[in-house]
Amino acid sequence: SPQLRFAGVAPTGPLPESIDFPLRRQREPRSFEALVLGDTQTRNLREVDYLARDFVAPLSRQAGRFAFGIVLGDIVFDNLEVTEPLVQTLGTLGIPWRYVIGNHDENYDAPDDVHSDEHFERVFGPPYYSFDVGGAHFVVLDDVEWIGVENARKENPERARGYYRAALGPRQLKWLENDLRLVPKDRLVVVAMHIPLDELRERAEVLRLLSPFRSTVSFSAHTHTMEHRFFGREEGWLGEGRHHHIVHGTACGSWWGGLPDERGVPHATMSDGTPNGYGVLVVDGNRWSWEYVAVGPVGEEAMRILAPDALAAAEVRGTEVLANVFGGSELSTVEISVSGGPWRAMRRVERPDPWYVQLAERDKAQVKLPFLPLPGPSRCTHLWSTVLTERLEPGVHALRVRETDLWGRTREAVRTIRVE
Repeated sequence: SPQLRFAGVAPTGPLPESIDFPLRRQREPRSFEALVLGDTQTRNLREVDYLARDFVAPLSRQAGRFAFGIVLGDIVFDNLEVTEPLVQTLGTLGIPWRYVIGNHDENYDAPDDVHSDEHFERVFGPPYYSFDVGGAHFVVLDDVEWIGVENARKENPERARGYYRAALGPRQLKWLENDLRLVPKDRLVVVAMHIPLDELRERAEVLRLLSPFRSTVSFSAHTHTMEHRFFGREEGWLGEGRHHHIVHGTACGSWWGGLPDERGVPHATMSDGTPNGYGVLVVDGNRWSWEYVAVGPVGEEAMRILAPDALAAAEVRGTEVLANVFGGSELSTVEISVSGGPWRAMRRVERPDPWYVQLAERDKAQVKLPFLPLPGPSRCTHLWSTVLTERLEPGVHALRVRETDLWGRTREAVRTIRVE
């Protein structure tokens, strides 16, 4: 490695005559679960402690259920010295971990992309690789291409530093083609990257390579929001149906921002109103499912119902009720039952979560306190709306919301309102 601020791989010295890797036979499960984390993105040891309290402590009671865990890039936040303490912290869960490189895990003083992952390689190994668990084939991609400052200035002499873009490059794309050529077409193929697939320069090529397989899914993070994206023929998908891509909610939420809770950990709500949390990928043969689990004081709630605490009887009809279903997608069915009445459909809308808008304004008013401010609100793709049409008598009434996801699983939440 060249001389860099954060050390890369040290010289190996004289090589031995052989380097031997023993192989051990083991039983492979047909069904298993994997723990999925979006950006952990810790900038210092204090934020590593946040991660430990938000994730390691509660997950330690159930870590044995997971075959392995994976972090979808932005493991740290530019300060690469924090990488190994973070790895040690997650390592206390006692499960194998796989890591994806993100744009904040790069050696920013590297002159080019070839040397931008030197620190990552020292700690983890190759930035792109594949592995198998049971009958599933997992592919980890490095979709962060670093343009060093000298090359950046050739494009624009006024650039003061390098920059990154979403790309694989011809060598990695050829590797992916060769890797997938050896995988039976009836296998489940799971692809993990950091920057979302639709931003990738070689998106169409990647989709083409995945198209022959019977079952595929891909994961990214990066946006600090939660979203399901589906790719069809217009985007380059040539297989049946559409390719499902999950832009995963992050472990750090909004970069460990927001007011601290009673534990001293920032609530870190993401800009689309999603709490920080983790995902559970469930694999059964070549079939898969997934769910998002919120952490912290939110517990394991799957949604947030937005409605007034109290309103006059004359104001009930026409009042909007919203449900932010954190892991919901355009294929979810969301229904509401008002005060024990029949279930009726809610309508999916795409707009900022008004609860988050108020939260960000509240936190902004207290910026002098020692915590990081929240980002501005963003479009929420998992928000459902309805207008109350019922006549409700004075008293307390229950609003019950039910989501049925694309795998047929149901989740419910309840919110009470007081009619005066």
